[in-house]
Amino acid sequence: MKLPWSTVAIVGVGLIGGSLGRALLTRRLCHRVIGIGRNQASLAEALRRELVTDVSCDVAAVKEADFVVVATAVGSIPAVLDEVDAQVTEGTLITDAGSTKQSIVKAWQRKKGRRRGRFVGSHPIAGSHLRGPTAADETLFEGRVAVVTPTATTPENDVEEAGTFWASVGSTVFVMAPREHDRILSMTSHAPHVLAAALAAATPATSLRFTAGGWRDTTRVAGGDAELWADILLDNAAQVTRAVQQINGFTQRMLDALAAGDRRQLVRLLTTAKDKRNALGS
Repeated sequence: MKLPWSTVAIVGVGLIGGSLGRALLTRRLCHRVIGIGRNQASLAEALRRELVTDVSCDVAAVKEADFVVVATAVGSIPAVLDEVDAQVTEGTLITDAGSTKQSIVKAWQRKKGRRRGRFVGSHPIAGSHLRGPTAADETLFEGRVAVVTPTATTPENDVEEAGTFWASVGSTVFVMAPREHDRILSMTSHAPHVLAAALAAATPATSLRFTAGGWRDTTRVAGGDAELWADILLDNAAQVTRAVQQINGFTQRMLDALAAGDRRQLVRLLTTAKDKRNALGS
């Protein structure tokens, strides 16, 4: 049987990269998964856990792949894409797994005329506050959404192959422009992290013993890596600011209702929130 891809290279074998490698191997979507990174201990752990079949600290290993995924931190992706592109076989399709898209796609496009590979931006909307190969889960992408973010000049065949890649590991694929992706994710991912972090930081240490499900569920994502999240928030700063301001507007309406003792308005606002949350199911 001819597999969709013979060899997939994953640059960055952490939670996302490791989960992806394991999913590809479990589903028998390729013969080999080459894990590429700078941390030898992390690569050895990924190999031990059978998240990949081969490891390398040299990005030149992408020469052996017919599909490449860059799953490093957002701030490093443009530079890593340059490194990968300098080494891939001519015409190899490359994608990424970054949580923001505009800056990454623009950085690629600036040098498009000199590129060896083909690139389509992606974002699998899956993850955890945990990180590293020890947190990898082969089911991470099942039933989740993956967004593919082509430009107006991206060939349709490239978009289809990138979409097929994420669909093959269980994701539902959406295609949209990079700017639209960043606008939507500012509200559904980036602003929630700001709010969770703010709540966690504002809670006095002496009160922590009294927290229960509500506080813990609301602040779970605040346990994520601070360096990683600083890069994400700064990279999408304008959209995140707009999203938080929009949330602040709704918060102010609730505060006004409290100040006025307006139970009817408070119930109306809480019901709007309840209905939207319940529409997602569990």
